[in-house]
Amino acid sequence: MDKIKADIQSFFDQETWTFTYVVSDSSTRACIVIDPVLNYDAKSGRTRTKSADEVISFIKQNQLKLEWILETHAHADHLTAAHYLREQLGGKVAIGENVLKVQSVFKGIFNLGNEFIADGSQFDYLLKDQESISFGKLNFQCLSVPGHTPACLAYKIDDAIFVGDTLFPPDVGTARCDFPGGDARTLYQSIKKILSYPEDTKLYMCHDYPRSDRAVIHQTTVKEERANNIHVHDNVMEDEFVQMRTARDKTLEVPVLLLPSIQVNIRAGEMPPKESNGTSYLKIPINLI
Repeated sequence: MDKIKADIQSFFDQETWTFTYVVSDSSTRACIVIDPVLNYDAKSGRTRTKSADEVISFIKQNQLKLEWILETHAHADHLTAAHYLREQLGGKVAIGENVLKVQSVFKGIFNLGNEFIADGSQFDYLLKDQESISFGKLNFQCLSVPGHTPACLAYKIDDAIFVGDTLFPPDVGTARCDFPGGDARTLYQSIKKILSYPEDTKLYMCHDYPRSDRAVIHQTTVKEERANNIHVHDNVMEDEFVQMRTARDKTLEVPVLLLPSIQVNIRAGEMPPKESNGTSYLKIPINLI
C-alpha cells in the first residue's frame, strides 16, 4: 500500500510577512492549520479576519475537517487567529508546553491581574518535545527548537518540517534572540538539530522578508540552508553565530505589533476579558520595553 502523503497549502499574509499552512490527508480529509493570522490595525485597534477567512474558505471548499490548530510559538509580529478558527471550524489549539515561561514573563510585563493564570490553560493542549500526534492517517512530530523564544516548536510531517521562526530563507538568515527568554547559542543548537535531517528534507518557513528583486519563498530544503543561509551555513561556527546574532539584535527595532500581539497570543487568540463597558483593552506599558 502506498504511503499517504501530506497535502500542503500555504497562505501568505503580506502585512506581517507571515505564512499560514493547511496540511491535510486526502484519504480522510483530516487537516491541521499552522500559525494562522488575525489581521490587526495598530492605528485603530481594529481586527479583521481576511487572512483567516481565506484559510477557512479553502478548508470548506475542499471539505476538510480541522482537527488541530498549531502555533510554532507565541508570536510577537502578528496576532493569532487560532481562537477565531476554532470558533468557526472546531479543532484543538495547541502550543509547546514551555509557553508557561513566556506567559509568566509577560504577565509581569503587562501587570496582568488574577484573571490571567500563567498555566497554559488558555490552550486546549500543551505539546511536548518528540510527541507525535495523528490526524487522519498522518501524524505530526513535535521538535523543541528554543532560542528565538523558550517555547518554540517545529513540526515534522513526513519529509517536511515547519520550522517556525528558527530559520528564514537563505538570503534572510535567522530569527532574532533578544526577546525575553531568547538565547542565540540555544538558537544555533536548535537550527543544527533541524539541519541534521536528510538534505532533501523540505523546510517550510513561518516568514519571508524578500528583497524587491525576488518573489516570496515559503519553502527551502536542508541542503539549501546548509549551503547558503547567510547566518548559519555549514562554515559558521557557534561562537561566530552568537557574536553575529547578538550584535545584529542590538540594531533591530521592536516589532510593530509586539505589544498587542503577545497579549493576545499568550491567551491562544482570545482578547482580554471585556470590561464594564463591554469593551476589551490591550495594555501599553510606558518606558518599559
